[in-house]
Amino acid sequence: QVQLVESGGGLVQAGGSLRLSCAASGRTFSNYVMSWFRQAPGKEREFVASISWTDGTTYYADSVKGRFTISKTNAKNTVYLQMNSLKPEDTAVYYCAAALRFSFTTRVGDYRYWGQGTQVTVSS
Repeated sequence: QVQLVESGGGLVQAGGSLRLSCAASGRTFSNYVMSWFRQAPGKEREFVASISWTDGTTYYADSVKGRFTISKTNAKNTVYLQMNSLKPEDTAVYYCAAALRFSFTTRVGDYRYWGQGTQVTVSS
């Protein structure tokens, strides 16, 4: 049974930083793309960042490029999202997701496994 468990969300002032974690279990993720999405109230879920579990290459949404960094540790089966220079518009529930594929995708429907989400609130 695959489980993705996010943690690390919270309340932070604009300009601050947070690090989200996604602990993955239940299978080998070596052929998976791991991604972070976010969903603000009243808005659709949107892509944030991806990392290939196979070779560690990364891909980012333009809105977070240069501010957010996605990484992983194979030993702990954990994916991280380091978020710096946070803005109020980054406020959302952040979700970890996994897709069995070799190429990156930003489409929600391509991801089979999802975590429960963690709230990030950035105050102005």
